[in-house]
Parts: sequence; C-alpha cells; structure tokens
Amino acid sequence: MENSERETMVEVKKNEDQCSKAEEKVIYRGWKAMPFVIGNETFEKLGAIGTLSNLLVYLTTVFNMSSVRAATIINIFNGTTNFSTLIGAFVSDTYWGRFKTVACASIASFMGLVLIDFTAIFKDLHPPPCKTQDHNACKGPTGGQMAFLAAGLGLLIVGAAGIRPCNFAFGADQFNPKTEAGKKGVNSFFNWYFFTFTVAQMLSLTIIVYVQSNVSWSLGFGIPAILMLMSCALFFMGSKLYVKVKASGSPMTSVAQVIVVAFKKRKLKPLEQPWLSLFVYMPPNSMNAKLPYTHQFRCLDKAAIETPEDEKNPDGSAANPWRLCSMQQVEELKCLVRVLPIWAAALVYYVVIVQQHTYATFQALQFDRRVGKFEIPAASYYVFLMLAMTIWIPIYDRLVVPFLQIRTGIEGGITVLQRIGAGIFLSIVSMIVSAIVEERRRSIALTDPIPGIRTRGDISSMSGFWLVPQLALAGLAEAFTAIGQVEFYYKQFPENMRSIAGSLFFCGMAGSSYLSGFLIAIVHRTTEGAATGNWLPEDLNKGRLDYFYYMIAALGVVNFGYFLFIASWYQYKGTGIDTTTLEVEVAEKVV
Repeated sequence: MENSERETMVEVKKNEDQCSKAEEKVIYRGWKAMPFVIGNETFEKLGAIGTLSNLLVYLTTVFNMSSVRAATIINIFNGTTNFSTLIGAFVSDTYWGRFKTVACASIASFMGLVLIDFTAIFKDLHPPPCKTQDHNACKGPTGGQMAFLAAGLGLLIVGAAGIRPCNFAFGADQFNPKTEAGKKGVNSFFNWYFFTFTVAQMLSLTIIVYVQSNVSWSLGFGIPAILMLMSCALFFMGSKLYVKVKASGSPMTSVAQVIVVAFKKRKLKPLEQPWLSLFVYMPPNSMNAKLPYTHQFRCLDKAAIETPEDEKNPDGSAANPWRLCSMQQVEELKCLVRVLPIWAAALVYYVVIVQQHTYATFQALQFDRRVGKFEIPAASYYVFLMLAMTIWIPIYDRLVVPFLQIRTGIEGGITVLQRIGAGIFLSIVSMIVSAIVEERRRSIALTDPIPGIRTRGDISSMSGFWLVPQLALAGLAEAFTAIGQVEFYYKQFPENMRSIAGSLFFCGMAGSSYLSGFLIAIVHRTTEGAATGNWLPEDLNKGRLDYFYYMIAALGVVNFGYFLFIASWYQYKGTGIDTTTLEVEVAEKVV
C-alpha cells in the first residue's frame, strides 16, 4: 500500500512538471494581438447590427410582410441566435478550439450578409414594390424568395453561434493569467471590448440605418457585408500572433460523470475530512487550474469517495470514470453550480434593460422630439444608453479602477460581484426615474398636448430629452453589470469551458426577453378589466406605464436583495482548502 501511494505521488509530480513545461512554451502577446481581435469584433458588430437593426423595416417594406409576421420572424431569429451560442460553445470547447470556431463563424456571417444583400439587389429575390398601404393587397414573397432569405439568416445564426461565445474567451486567452500584467490586461480587455461594441452599435443605428432607409437597401446591406469581409481579413492577419488554446474533449462528459457517480454512491456516509480522503488525480497536460477543496455542495463529494470495488490505472487515473471521479472533477462541477444563482439574478436584471429597448421607444413617440426643424427618430433615443456606456467605460478603466485599487488593494478595484451588484442597483434607479418621467409626460400630454401632432395619441409638450436620464442610468448599469458578468463567467468557469461561459451571457439575455414578454402578457390580462384601465395600451396616455415601471423596479429591489444574499454566500473559484501541501505531507510520511 505504501509503495502504491509513493508511486501515485511521483506520478502526480511528473504530471505537474509536464504541465509547467508545456505552459513555458506558450508566448502571450497580450495587447499586440488586440488590434486584430477587437478589430474583428468591431467590424463584425458593425456588419451584423447594421443589417439586423433595420431588418424589421426591410421585411415590411421590401418583402411586403405584415408587421405581425415580420415581428414573429425577428423574434424567432433573435431567440435562436442567442440560444445557438450554447451549441457553438460546445463545439469550440469539445472539438475545434476557439480560433477555428471564430474563423469558420466569421466566414459564415460574411456569406449570410452577402445573401441578404442579394435579396435587395436582385429583383427576382424579393416581391414587386407595393403601391398601397394595405398589405393584404400586396404580393407577398414566394417560397423561393423566403428560402433564400432564410438561408442568409441561417448563416448569420451559425456565425453568431461561433463568434459571440468565443470572442470573449479568445481575446482573454491572449493574456498570461499567471502574471500581474496579464491579469490587468484581462480586466481591461473586457472593458475595451464593450467600449468598441457600443461604438459599433451607435454607428450602425445611425449611419448604416440612414443609408438603408434613405439611400438604398442594396447599398445599406452591402456596407455591412464589406465590413464583415474586413473583419475576416483582420482576424486572419493576426493568426501568427494568437495563443490558440486547443479543445480538450467534451467538458460536459466530466460533469455528467460526477452527477452519475454521486447518485450511485448517494448512500455512502460523508467523510469528516474529505480533503484528506477523496480520490486525488490531475490529468497530465490539463488546461484547468488545480482547484482546492470547498465545503459547499458536499453531496457531490461522494463521487470521489474510493470504495474497494474502484480500480485504478497504472498512471493513477480511475479505471472506470463512471464509478470513481477525482476531487478535481467534483470541484469543477461545484464551480458551475455556484455560478447559476448569480446568473438567475442577472436574468431578472435584464428585464429592466429590455424595457429601455421597447417601451422607452413608445414613450419617445409621445414626447416632443423636435430640435428646430429636425425631429429625432424615436428609436434613436436608445443611442443615449450606448453613449453613456461609451463615455463611462474609459473613465472607469483608466481613472476609477486605479483609484479603487489603491484604496481596496483588489485587482479590479472592486470585486466582480460588487461590480454586478452596482449595476443591478443602478437599474432599479433607472426604472424609478423612468416611472417619474412617464408620469409627468402623461400628465402634460392630457393637459397641454401639442396641437396638430398625433401618432398613437396626444403628444406631450415635454421635451424628448427628458428620456436621457433614464437611458444614461441604464447605460451605466450595463457598463457595470454586463461587463462584470462576462468577466465573472470567464474567471469562474473551468478553463476548458470558457466558451460555454460566454454563451451563458447571451442565454441570459434571451431568457430575460422571454421573461419580459411573460410579464407584459400578465399585466395586460390582469389590468385590462381593472378600475385604472389597461396599463399598457397602444396610446400610453390612456394607460399607466408608470405603474408598470414601478412594478419592474419593485421586482428589481427583490432581485437585488436576493443577489446580496447569494453574493455573500458565493465562494470564488480557487479559494478553499489547498490540498497541495497536504499531499506533500502525506508523501513525506509515506517515504
């Protein structure tokens, strides 16, 4: 028995030496690779957002679809796009690696944009122009035209599935996580990533949308396709500079093994000092960092309890991983389980941001949007949210973080969970301000409307710029919570699951959209027959949108309390009982 333990410890040491030698060969170029990584992302977003932001108008005006059918297609497309990131992340982490996945996805996005542009260029690929406002009297798209359009949208889904979850992790892979400069680089990367993302959004929602609506659809869709081609070119130009982390097989297999084995061994008694008694094994050349033992979710520890029936291979690994798992595998699963409650809080948080996408636009329609002889489009007010992010992110990264680092001694100035919490709090304030502004707008619209101007109802003489405070607060909330989320998932997931970590962010956005739709449907049904009337009618002057905003704010307060509780309970990855020194002591005793 002593000889076998000694051999196991020697084998573990050899494995650790092999891992360290492999790591020494990796050359991290950090910010030298960023022009290509961030440039690829910027041009990709300019292309994709420039096409998708105005696609609803395109389907109704060029493809002669009804607004209901067009909106349904857009909703299905958006939902599928966000949830497809799980598939792209799985393929990346299991088979292709992030470099190949982003490369193939970029090409797919380019081809998709080209196909959509073709539907505008060639007359045979879209219905003839409609000369009446009655969509029922217009000739709709043929089956072939819809198939061609669907092919373009399908390729965009494939592109998003690979690009969205992998770009975060691929960019962070370029920094050495074991050096102080590398750690700071990762933190700054997430900030600058979102900075370029918001700039791309603003350019897409203004310049490209203007060209599409006022100049030419074919040119308006052609520009995004050219930008996507530039994105592909930039990405491949930096190929020799990148750190290309290879896929290490399905990470979900290990997760399934721990769950299955823990269930099989559920009747075993828990150990008093599990960190001394559980099966310890670290695969050679594993990309995952060795994790210390944690006391949370101790029911999963049973998967690593050795029994007389469990056999080992000569290298120290389990002969049957579906009967015995290592403590490392158990701790990796614990990392995933701990993240999910935080993800649930972020899911509710995004319900606030969704309202600034939708009902803030409806609000704008009944504000006075005139600036001299020019009238600001209602949808353009969303730019103020992105503008707040764009201004705040560099200030936060270059001024606030260094100041906080001196005061707190924490790497990012504040912890990632504190950053997420700050954004959740700001989102609540944003909703309260939205409710106050809407209450005032409605009151003025009913007592002092602008004569001769009507859209959905009487237009308030209150300036549309009163929407800026709520949108700016929402932008600041995004700068804290969205960036904090991406950084949190990246750092708290096992290294071989970081693409899946990126997909979790987009799945949260998709889930919040469905949750928002559910809440709106419930409010419609509940308030339709109430004494106060429907809160959310077509004409906001006849409803009480402010009550709905207050309800969302109240939901946010409950969610914030839940988040504070979960954050105080949360145990960061890498904190726990370090078994390395204990293993050395055991090895010395054996010798």
